[in-house]
Amino acid sequence: MLKRIPHILVLGCLLALAIQANAGQTPIQTVQTAVDGILGILTNETLDKEEKRSKMREIINQRFDFRAMSQRTLATNWKKASRDEQQQFVGLFAQLIQSSYIGKVEAYTSEKVEYPGEKIKGKRAVVDTMIITSSTEIPVNYKVYLKNDEWRVYDVVIEGVSLISSYRSTYQEIVKKDGFPGLFVKMEEKLKELENQPS
Repeated sequence: MLKRIPHILVLGCLLALAIQANAGQTPIQTVQTAVDGILGILTNETLDKEEKRSKMREIINQRFDFRAMSQRTLATNWKKASRDEQQQFVGLFAQLIQSSYIGKVEAYTSEKVEYPGEKIKGKRAVVDTMIITSSTEIPVNYKVYLKNDEWRVYDVVIEGVSLISSYRSTYQEIVKKDGFPGLFVKMEEKLKELENQPS
């Protein structure tokens, strides 16, 4: 699934991650603040490639709730996993998302982002954004929830396709066939593949 997501869509995913939200910010304000942060890293000529990647990893860790994402991705398999298996999955899943996005966001050029609106319901919200390219408009929606006065991302919906749902369907089949050991092998293989991709 991720292989078919164009680089610009992945950029959209990263835009919602940047800069820790201040208490009192609305979800859409958090995302708008985030855009300046991530674009600032990408265009900062004083940073080398590894420094940029390091800073982006810090931002991703701040904004994504990987445990919540992991629980939703594994669904019923989460409760079947031992505590050690849960921890191992969260760690590998976090690395996969970081490596996938960082490797592709570096292709950023001059796309624009617009913010049509947000829908808030209690401690959960959806922020609608639109990636504007020279030839198309791409809707990217961020599902966030309030945790310790910060809006944290727990899913990204790109052109109507949920990131979590995409991973869930793939991982369920692997767990069913090969169990958690087989899933971890597949995830580690994917990580090595991403790390060895030419820059």
